Amino acid sequence: MHEQYHPAEVERVAQEFWSRNRSFEVREDPGREKFYCLSMFPYPSGKLHMGHVRNYTIGDVIARYQRMLGKNVLQPMGFDAFGLPAENAAIAHRTQPAAWTYANMEYMVGQLKRLGFAYDWSRRIDTCRPSYYRWEQLLFTRLMKKGLVYRKNAVVNWDPVDQTVLANEQVVDGRGWRSGAPVERKEIPQWFLRITAYAQELLDELDRLPGWPDAVKTMQRNWIGRSEGLELQFAVEGEAEPLTVFTTRPDTLMGVTYMAVAAEHPLAVKAAARDPALAAFLKDVARSAVAEAELETAEKKGMPLGVSAIHPLTGERIPVYVANFVLMSYGTGAVMAVPGHDARDFAFAHKYGLPIKQVIAIPGETYDPTHWQDWYADKTHPQMRLINSGMFDGLDHRQAFDAIAAHFERLGTGRRRVNFRLRDWGVSRQRYWGCPIPVIYCAHCGAVPVPEEQLPVVLPEDVAFSGVQSPLKADPQWRKTSCPQCGAPAERETDTFDTFMESSWYYARYTCPDNDRAMLDERANYWLPVDQYIGGIEHAILHLLYARFFHKLLRDEGLVQCDEPFTRLLTQGMVVKETYYREDAAGKKQWINPADVELELDAKGQPLSARLKADGQPVMIGGVEKMSKSKNNGVDPQALIDAYGADTVRLFAMFAAPPEASLEWRDDGVEGAARFLRRLWRAVHQHVSRGPAPVLDKAVLNAGQKALRRKLHETIAKVSDDYGRRMTFNTAIAAVMELINDAARFEDGSPQGRAVLQEVWEAVTLMLQPIVPHICHALWQALRGREDILDQPWPQVDESALRKDTLAIVVQVNGKLRAHIEVPSGAGQEEILAIALADDNVQRFIAGQPIKKQVVVPGKLVNFVV
Repeated sequence: MHEQYHPAEVERVAQEFWSRNRSFEVREDPGREKFYCLSMFPYPSGKLHMGHVRNYTIGDVIARYQRMLGKNVLQPMGFDAFGLPAENAAIAHRTQPAAWTYANMEYMVGQLKRLGFAYDWSRRIDTCRPSYYRWEQLLFTRLMKKGLVYRKNAVVNWDPVDQTVLANEQVVDGRGWRSGAPVERKEIPQWFLRITAYAQELLDELDRLPGWPDAVKTMQRNWIGRSEGLELQFAVEGEAEPLTVFTTRPDTLMGVTYMAVAAEHPLAVKAAARDPALAAFLKDVARSAVAEAELETAEKKGMPLGVSAIHPLTGERIPVYVANFVLMSYGTGAVMAVPGHDARDFAFAHKYGLPIKQVIAIPGETYDPTHWQDWYADKTHPQMRLINSGMFDGLDHRQAFDAIAAHFERLGTGRRRVNFRLRDWGVSRQRYWGCPIPVIYCAHCGAVPVPEEQLPVVLPEDVAFSGVQSPLKADPQWRKTSCPQCGAPAERETDTFDTFMESSWYYARYTCPDNDRAMLDERANYWLPVDQYIGGIEHAILHLLYARFFHKLLRDEGLVQCDEPFTRLLTQGMVVKETYYREDAAGKKQWINPADVELELDAKGQPLSARLKADGQPVMIGGVEKMSKSKNNGVDPQALIDAYGADTVRLFAMFAAPPEASLEWRDDGVEGAARFLRRLWRAVHQHVSRGPAPVLDKAVLNAGQKALRRKLHETIAKVSDDYGRRMTFNTAIAAVMELINDAARFEDGSPQGRAVLQEVWEAVTLMLQPIVPHICHALWQALRGREDILDQPWPQVDESALRKDTLAIVVQVNGKLRAHIEVPSGAGQEEILAIALADDNVQRFIAGQPIKKQVVVPGKLVNFVV
C-alpha cells in the first residue's frame, strides 16, 4: 500500500479488476432474493452532466448496498437513443443522426465506466437498434388488432421550425420548447394508443404504491383527472345537432348565461365560414396555442358565434361564444358557462359584459357579482343550498346533482357519466430519427399492420437531409411496398413513434436483451417489478404514467405477471449553482460560467460583487438555479474526475444533500471531499504499516477499547438504517466521519487496541464501499490481503458491544442538580443510593439533615428530599 493516495491509479486498478472478473454481470437465481435497481437511462447528448452523476451515483449506492445484504442485484444501463435533438444536431453539423448518436453513446459509456458504476454492461440497450424497437413494432401491430390503437385527425400543437407535433408540456409560453418558434394549432392524422381504456386502473393502483412519493402520486391523480358528472344536450337554433356538454356541477345549471366552444368545434368552424372577423380570430387562437396548464392564467379571449343555445329547463336563449380557454381535446369541446360560480367563466363574463346569476347561497356570505370570491364555487360547505333554481331550490349539492340527473335521464337528454382529464396517447411524430410506425397504406384495404414476419421495419441510417423534412417522406423507394392483404402497390407510414414509446418498456427488456425470438421471456418474471427506480421529478407524470400503462399492455399480452413496473420510486433533487451575467445593448442576458468569475466576499463569506477574470469588469450576480446550458452554470464532471478522482465526485454528490433535496454545488465542498479521502487513506496506511493486527478478544478489553467498539457498532446501526430505510446517504457519511474522528483520537498501540482499530477500519471500509468503491477496494485489500470487498457482507451490529459497563446518572437534592455519578450498569437501588450519598457535593447540600424521601429513577436520576 502506497503511503500517498493517488486516485487515478487506485481507480484504474479497481476498474480493471471489475472488468477482468466481470464483477457486475448477474444471472437469474431462484434460490436468492433478487433486487432490481434501475436509474432512468440517459439521452446520448455526448457528455454527462452533474444531474446524471448524482442520479446514477444514488442508484449505484443502493445497488451496491443491496448486494452486500446478500441479494442477487441487477443494475443495467443503456441509452434512450432516438429523438429530435440528434436529428437537429445532425442537420447543424452536416452529419447523420445515427453516426452522431453512436459516437456519443460510446463516449458516454467511457464516462460512466470512469465513475465506477456497477452496471451489468452485458445487458446494455440502445433503443435505436432494430433488435430493440422491432418488439415495440410487434406489440403495436397486435394492439391494432385488439382495437387499442387507432388513427384519426386530431388538432395538435405544431412546431413550424422543428416540423413536428409537440405535447402540451412541450409548449412554453406559446412556443416550442426547443425551437422557440410560435406554435400553431394544426389538424393532421395521428396514431393513438387507447390509454383511456386503462384510466381507472391507473388511478386505482396508485393507492397500492406505498413506495412512491405522495407528491408524484398526487400529480398522476390530477393528470388522470377522474370526475363524475352529467352529460347534457342543449338544442341550438337552426342546427340539427344539439350542443353536448359535460359538467361536474349540474347543480349550477340554472346559472348558465352563455356557452363556450373550442376554436376547432364544428359550430365555430361553420360560423367562421360566413364571418371573416371570426375566421381571423380562430387563426389567432391557433397561433397562440398554449399548454393546458397555462390556460388558467392566460388572458381569456372570445367572440360570439351569432347563434343561441336553448336552456333545457327554462327554454331561454343562451349566446354561444368561441373561447380560447376551451380545448377540443377535452370533454366535448364545449362548456356551459356559469359565471356566478366559476372563476374562469366569471372573468370572461366581466370582460364581455355577459349576465351573472347567483344560484348558490351560503348563510352569512354576501354575494357580490362585481368581485370574485372563492366561496362562490363551494360545493362542499354543509350549509350550501340552491336558490333561483325553481323546483330545485333548497337542495344541497349532492341532492341537486341526483335530482337534476334523474330529471334529464327521464327525458333522455342527459346521462350520468365518469369523465377523465386523461387523453389518449398520440404517438405519431413527423420526424425521421425514431422507430418507424409499422403500418402500410393501401388504396383498397386502408391502414394495414405490417405482418409479424416482416418486422422489424428498419429505419434507414445512411440518409441525407434537406432542411428539416424527414428523409422517410423524401425517399419514395423506402415508402413503396405492397399491401400484405391484397398485394396491390402500397406505401409505408412515414411518421415515427414518440420516443416515450421506447422509454416505456426498456426496464422490462433489460431482463432478457439477448432474446431474438420474443419481446420478453420467463426472465422478466424473475426480475420484475423493478425494486427501486431512480430519476428526476420532471418525469413524474408522462414517462411514469406511460410506463405504467405500457406495463399493463405487456401484462395483458401475457408477457409479464405483475401489475405495476416499479415498486419504489426515488425522485432526486436538482443540482443547482450560482449564475452570473451581463446584459447586451438590447437588454438580453449573456450568461457567464461561474468558473470565469472572481468574487469579492464579506466577512461571512457572502458575495459582495463579482467581476469577469478575463477583463476585470463587473458582472451581475444572478440567482442560484438548476445547472443548465442555457444559464451557462454547469460544471464539467470529467474535469472534476481528472482533477480529484471519481470517488471524490461521488462522495460530494452524496454528502452535500439528501437525495430528494436540491444539491447546491460548492467547489470548496469538492475539495473537502478530496481531503477526507486523503485522510482516510493515511489513517489506514498508518494502521497496516505496523503489521498484522491480532485477533480481537472481547473478554479482555479495557474501558477505552470498549468505548471505541461501542461507537463503532452504534455507527453501524445508524448507517444501516440510513442506507436501507431512510436513504439519507449524507447522514450516513457524517456518522462514518464522526467514527473516524474518534478512531484518530484513539492512541492505544496495545495488541487489543490494534485489534479494535482493525475492526473499525474494516467496518468503515465496508460502510463507505457503496459510495466510494475504488478507494475501498484498495483499502480492503490492504486490510485483508487479496480479498474482493464486493463479496463481503454488510457489517452486523454486535449487540454486546452496545452494552455499557457503567451508566451516567444525575443526582438532585430537593429537585436541584447537585452531581453527576457513574454507577455499574447492573447496580441495584441500594448500590446506586450509596454511590450517590458518597458524592462530596451531595453531602454538602444535605449537610447532615435527615433525608425525608429517596427517589431512584433507574438509569436516569436520584433525588434526595431533605
